[in-house]
Amino acid sequence: MAEASLCSLEQIHIEKQITSPRKMPHNIEAEQLLLGALFINNDAFDRVSDFLQAKHFFEPLHATIYKIISKFINAGKHADPVTLKPFIPADKKIGNITVFNYTIRLMGEALTVINAKDYGRIIYDLYIRRSLINIGEDIINTAYDSPMDLPPLRQIENAEKHLFQLAETGKYENGFENFSEALSKAVTMMESALKRSSNLSGLSTHIHALDTCIGGMHPSDLIIIAGRPGMGKTSLATNIGFNIALTYQENIQQKNLHETEGGIVGFFSLEMSSEQLATRIISEQLKISSSKMRNGNITEYEFTKMMQKMQNMQKVPFYIDQTGGISINQLTARARRLKRQHNLHLLIVDYIQLITTSSRQVNRVQEITEITMRLKSLAKELNIPIIALSQLSRQVESREDKRPQLSDLRESGSIEQDADIVLFVYRKEYYMKNREPKVGTEEHAQWQSEMESIFGKAEIIIAKQRHGPTGTAELAFQAEFTRFSDINQNNSHF
Repeated sequence: MAEASLCSLEQIHIEKQITSPRKMPHNIEAEQLLLGALFINNDAFDRVSDFLQAKHFFEPLHATIYKIISKFINAGKHADPVTLKPFIPADKKIGNITVFNYTIRLMGEALTVINAKDYGRIIYDLYIRRSLINIGEDIINTAYDSPMDLPPLRQIENAEKHLFQLAETGKYENGFENFSEALSKAVTMMESALKRSSNLSGLSTHIHALDTCIGGMHPSDLIIIAGRPGMGKTSLATNIGFNIALTYQENIQQKNLHETEGGIVGFFSLEMSSEQLATRIISEQLKISSSKMRNGNITEYEFTKMMQKMQNMQKVPFYIDQTGGISINQLTARARRLKRQHNLHLLIVDYIQLITTSSRQVNRVQEITEITMRLKSLAKELNIPIIALSQLSRQVESREDKRPQLSDLRESGSIEQDADIVLFVYRKEYYMKNREPKVGTEEHAQWQSEMESIFGKAEIIIAKQRHGPTGTAELAFQAEFTRFSDINQNNSHF
């Protein structure tokens, strides 16, 4: 590269940073070689245009030249020093040469266009490093000079948001792909599904009847599980989440690396404490009544069995956040952190109506709208399925048929709109139990007969499914252990 021009540019930056103990990371030579390659062959622009922008260059003059080159090529015009001359400060001096002569040297001394993408990546990576430094400096300055009405937690949330955005944008592969690449990905997805024990392309719930209905849970899906109190929506979400985490841990122990049925799970428990949630999981996994555990009525054999099982359960990647009244901003920040630190595969939120917002909305419907939109956006951002639980309105209780409908969702407009899948948990047994007639009457005999037919059964009503049919899956429910499971493999109907 031209010695005079290169030395001049470096000298300028040295003088600018003379008061700073450390230089911002940059590579002037990579910027020069890339611009020279673009002048030699404009087609090289296609190799970097997807990820490289003018703002990513360290040297302002190089940013200006790249921006003009981009405009020319995007307009279908040829870009070289001669065509660019009227649009650059051509007579301005760099050392002892003009900017126009500088661009001539860039073109004349460029060696090849083959490495254009590599040069682009170097420039972009150095921009990311400079951005990290700037974020760090902003954190320090904000911590020193923050106003009294800006709480430290908000500062942490903002910092995490900026870091995650930087991590997500720091990727090279974007834009269009030809159909052969899309076909290859589709075939790969089908091959992976065939290798899995569930034969699903999505993340298995490990409840066969439910998987048959929804085809597993896919990245970016927002899945709503709703029901009236006592139906078991928290139990269903907990069963699914822990089964996924447990499978993941078992595959690691068995070094079954090709098996991808399991995953790392995050659980926001806004209603129950982590101890209560853990007790439910132990009860469900060991089939020991949670009430017996709470009352200390378990046998020595059951206690020994529990201790043995818990040694393996402690290693399961199931993360619980028990913060009550968490804001949607805090929730998204913590989910990003969990994704960054542990490569999260599934997020569960129990439940939507307990999430708060920082904005002052006119009514709760608008707040729920903001929350569901943010949850859907978070699912897409993290590229994972999110299960969010929701309460149903009391109007269910006023109907003869207690089976839930989409209109029963509290503040239902946004929940129904933003969800990819809506599942209702319905147990007829729960309602029938409270209608027991007088013993010895004919009505009681009929009631008892019906109770026997529905005892231990639950319906999972698929009320909405963006990529599939609606219908019902019948499951077994063991209330004593808060456990949902399959009755058999032929109990779902569509």
